[in-house]
Amino acid sequence: MPSLFRRKSADLVNEAVTSVTPDEESESARPRGYTPAKGRETPKRPSVGRRPGGVSSKPMTKEESRERRRQLRAEAAAEFRREGGPRDRGPERLLARNVVDSRRTVGTWFFGGALIVLIGSNAAMPPIVRLVSNLLWGALALGVVVDSILICRKIGKLVRKRFPNTDQRMGSLYLYAIMRGITFRRMRTPAPRVNIGDPV
Repeated sequence: MPSLFRRKSADLVNEAVTSVTPDEESESARPRGYTPAKGRETPKRPSVGRRPGGVSSKPMTKEESRERRRQLRAEAAAEFRREGGPRDRGPERLLARNVVDSRRTVGTWFFGGALIVLIGSNAAMPPIVRLVSNLLWGALALGVVVDSILICRKIGKLVRKRFPNTDQRMGSLYLYAIMRGITFRRMRTPAPRVNIGDPV
């Protein structure tokens, strides 16, 4: 009876010693985290956005950061001085600027004259000085008004001639030209592109 359920020791040895195929051998030699390939190479990660190997990732110091900000501000100011802002866009605005920049305007003397008038109209000044200051103030104001009217008439004529289908509001364009006309030439933005006396 015991011989029926007991296996021979030779059978146990034969089952333990089995032939190992080369594939099974290579699989046993692979590390635990190995993932078998699916018939194609694993694609490499894209290099976009990566820092080049030779470029140092060292953060900037406070002095370097301050110098960088100063440089960026200077570049932005230079670009604004050269190109202007959104309100300066458009061929009509360029034409208005050229009309103003091609002539001498009374408005450029307005603020300097206003300072003289302010000093001369002081109560401590003699009456004759105060009278002259008031007359100068009136002459400057009248000169700015007349000059602005002449500039606006010229701009309106040129805009209607060169841009008959413009959608630019003329009142806004006139105010733009007047404000430029009372600004010192060196402080105008964008910088003048024409010289005084040039044809427009």
